[in-house]
Amino acid sequence: MKAIILKAVGGPENLQLAEIAVPSIKDDEVLIKVKAISVNPVDAFARRNQDSLNYVLQLKGDEKHIILGWDIAGIVTEAGPAVTKFKIGDEVFGMVKFVGKANGYAEYVAAPENDLALKPGNISFEEAAGVGIAALTAWQSIVTGGKIKKGDKVITGASGGVGHYAVQFAKHFGAYVIAVTSGENRDFVLGLGADEFIDYHTQAFEELVTDADIVHDAVWSDDVHHIRRSLRAIKPGGTLLSLIVDFDHEISEQLKSKNVTGYRVLVHKSEEDLAAIAELLAKGIVKTHVSQTFPLEEMAKAHSLIETKNAVGKIIVTV
Repeated sequence: MKAIILKAVGGPENLQLAEIAVPSIKDDEVLIKVKAISVNPVDAFARRNQDSLNYVLQLKGDEKHIILGWDIAGIVTEAGPAVTKFKIGDEVFGMVKFVGKANGYAEYVAAPENDLALKPGNISFEEAAGVGIAALTAWQSIVTGGKIKKGDKVITGASGGVGHYAVQFAKHFGAYVIAVTSGENRDFVLGLGADEFIDYHTQAFEELVTDADIVHDAVWSDDVHHIRRSLRAIKPGGTLLSLIVDFDHEISEQLKSKNVTGYRVLVHKSEEDLAAIAELLAKGIVKTHVSQTFPLEEMAKAHSLIETKNAVGKIIVTV
């Protein structure tokens, strides 16, 4: 089968097309003929950072091939004897073996049945592949960590993979959503349902809003400066959700002094969360915005785009 292997840590050019064996499955796994793959910022970060690569793939050092990718959608072609949820021919999607070696950049993927959900019939494979890491991160931060409720005022980065789901989830739960993005994406985020728009190029959100119930800090940067800015925008008793920055002692003390709850969000597998998101997709309440697609052979181009940090919605690779 065709797969994209990482020849060495470094730039996108190190992602190369290769022919490798189709994976075998365990008793609780299914074999998926992959139709679409989502490319996430963590993919590009791991590609160029050895420590991150070691962590997210749980490398042991004896791997024959290094293959990235966790978010896939496709068709079940084989099922292990212990599988009860799916049968051959089912269309499925999910975040597979994250963290761990899913080997998602390939024509076939072996996936535990509990990492998957049935693809709603009203969405494409490309839209389904986009869900995985991004939608689960948004759900587990906004819904689980933020305990969002009707009437909450929420500020979130809004146009990227995680952000565009976060806006939709927040609106579904009845929140008032303030979307932070660049001016060129104004119509896009308002179209997702955002109530207000702030252009981060020309406006300081923490000066315009100081009474947010939830700030969803989805900036893909480990600079603590934007966390301090986010803290200024939250009212006492509110919640700060950080996707990238860990809270050091100084930030923890600031959270405590302002009576703000802080969460460092780490996405994890959850059958219940994936099922809840699938239901919203099936009802058309939440949609995946696919901004660009690439064939498998052009995975390097997809990586070059995702690491600009300017991608809107999801970048998908088709197989």
